[in-house]
Amino acid sequence: MARHPRITFIGAGSTVFMKNIVGDVLQRPALSGATIALMDINPQRLEESAIVVNKLIATLGVKAKAETYSDQRKALAGADFVVVAFQIGGYEPCTVTDFEVPKKYGLRQTIADTLGVGGIMRGLRTVPHLWKICEDMLAVCPEAIMLQYVNPMAINTWAISEKYPTIKQVGLCHSVQGTAMELAHDLSLPYDEIRYRSAGINHMAFYLKFEHRQPDGSYRDLYPDLVRAYREGRAPKPGWNPRCPNKVRYEMLTRLGYFVTESSEHFAEYTPYFIKEGRPDLIEKYGIPLDEYPKRCIEQIERWKDQAQAYRSAQRIEVEESREYASSIMNSVWTGEPSVIYGNVRNNGCITSLPRDCAAEVPCLVDASGIQPTYIGDLPPQLTALIRTNINVQELTVRALMSENREHIYHAAMMDPHTAAELDLDQIWSLVDDLLAAHGDWLPAWARVSRKTEAA
Repeated sequence: MARHPRITFIGAGSTVFMKNIVGDVLQRPALSGATIALMDINPQRLEESAIVVNKLIATLGVKAKAETYSDQRKALAGADFVVVAFQIGGYEPCTVTDFEVPKKYGLRQTIADTLGVGGIMRGLRTVPHLWKICEDMLAVCPEAIMLQYVNPMAINTWAISEKYPTIKQVGLCHSVQGTAMELAHDLSLPYDEIRYRSAGINHMAFYLKFEHRQPDGSYRDLYPDLVRAYREGRAPKPGWNPRCPNKVRYEMLTRLGYFVTESSEHFAEYTPYFIKEGRPDLIEKYGIPLDEYPKRCIEQIERWKDQAQAYRSAQRIEVEESREYASSIMNSVWTGEPSVIYGNVRNNGCITSLPRDCAAEVPCLVDASGIQPTYIGDLPPQLTALIRTNINVQELTVRALMSENREHIYHAAMMDPHTAAELDLDQIWSLVDDLLAAHGDWLPAWARVSRKTEAA
């Protein structure tokens, strides 16, 4: 009898995300008999997720089964695929801390989950928990592939490859395909007629090619059309979030010649050009949504109350295909049917103008041999230069975690482009002190003592 895959979700209480992945998985014939092992530390969210999975199984009429666990290692035992999606410290208290403490210094942020002082703190909170998953995987499912959906993606991927190089892992984000869909919409073109190639690091990869298939089978470069549409005010078109008009990325396209894969609200805080003390004109001109992530968190929490009740009372849960890569990866590994995804992996020379040990986001071939990154070569020098400013912060955060050297946390904050554009050295160091103190037990023990405490 053919064996069915075992798919473990760590952080299964991220119910909407988990539902999208499971819905995709169960619609693939080779995966439809999977055992879905759900693990979360929150019993209520775990129960809600189990209800959703069982209703998905019933709706689709497949032979999959769901299991729930509060013990991580038991959930991982025998897994073929491990999907990780959690937020250490949640919206409250940790995200609130990441925004409110920097505000006292006049440092304003938009999302603060990837880079900047918010991203650094999130990395320090998150990586130790990912490392525990790696330890458990080596003990009970050493051949499993980790599909990692946690921010700060690049810091996490880098830290895992540094400490647990034998773990098969890929960091996954939907920004590459999501932005390609947005750009096709801006140009009123069908997405399935677009061809692109992207490379860089997570949230700062660029489309090296962005083209439209012509009736004769040839391809036409769309960059001139995008620049023209922006200059004529036809792009960007309104998106899903009226607070985020997406002007930053179009402006950077006119300066760099390439379009970046992650949103304008993110990109505004990865660079030193857009959020500046005493320059409200920039915030207005580019529509920078300050404090955007806390607003989204509050909206999401409110939405979930109604959604959870709806799932409990629903007889069926309708399934729409998501744009996540997880089920495509699982299907290709399980069946050998090849696919191409954009994944975050150890660079290993794929992008020759970036450090070998950094976490690069590149096209990857997936088949029965697993996830195989493709060679890119050098990026255009202006893209390499900008990406390196973000890699500096990621590298120093990983060095802090690996060496348990607290000084490198301060160094990482010093190197952050946005933080350095707003604050002086004394402010940066004092801000890091305050963030370490405010986060307390959410951080690993070696990071908890600030310089102020030591001096006292």
